[in-house]
Amino acid sequence: MAIIASLVQLAISITMFPIFLLRFLGLWDRVCKRLFPYFMVQFTENYNREMSAKKQELFSNLQDFAGSSGKVALVEVGCGTGANFKFYPPGCRITCVDPNPNFEKFLIKSIAENRHLQFEGFIVASGENMHQIADNSMDVVVCTLVLCSVQQQEKFIKEVHRVLRPGGAFYFMEHVAAEPSSWNFFWQQALRPTWQLLFDGCDLTKESWKALEGSSFSKLNLQHLQAPLSWKIVRPHIVGYATK
Repeated sequence: MAIIASLVQLAISITMFPIFLLRFLGLWDRVCKRLFPYFMVQFTENYNREMSAKKQELFSNLQDFAGSSGKVALVEVGCGTGANFKFYPPGCRITCVDPNPNFEKFLIKSIAENRHLQFEGFIVASGENMHQIADNSMDVVVCTLVLCSVQQQEKFIKEVHRVLRPGGAFYFMEHVAAEPSSWNFFWQQALRPTWQLLFDGCDLTKESWKALEGSSFSKLNLQHLQAPLSWKIVRPHIVGYATK
């Protein structure tokens, strides 16, 4: 099956040759960074509709991690368009981190639509290097549909651990690799190079649970599930939170 997947992968890549050529010439990344937020506006609207119950369940105990002020100091890494804002508790103090500066105008719109939150600022940075955020300063860190595009997941998780205060929590909801013997995994492999190119580095075959299981969090609540999504290829998910 692996050989067939490689052949299909090659055929798809040949079909997408013009985009691969733009990438080789150093032009595609700039185009993708500008266009990707527009795609994410529509995608996250659909994703939220299909995953609303799962998100509500995931974030239902967020308030339990509030600091002494009674408000949750939260940093969302890979914040994108602000798709998670409506699921956060009132008074939540949000710091947004994303490596793509083109998300900012969409983020501001989401903040305006979620007056129950207190917006602290937008930082253009990768999750692997959040040096602008002090050690032990956050009650909660959130990332959803982010780890798939993180090349150094262990470094990313160490940064999350660093910025969290003792007793703070890291919440995640991520699509991951399917079972290796499944047809879904076959198509994940076949589409992987083209998918990464079109969707800003998203890797369909990431086994993100392994980095979480190998982390230094004191407690890990992690669930594997088949998400109720229209796009079957991204249905394999991990959902949960880890406590420092």
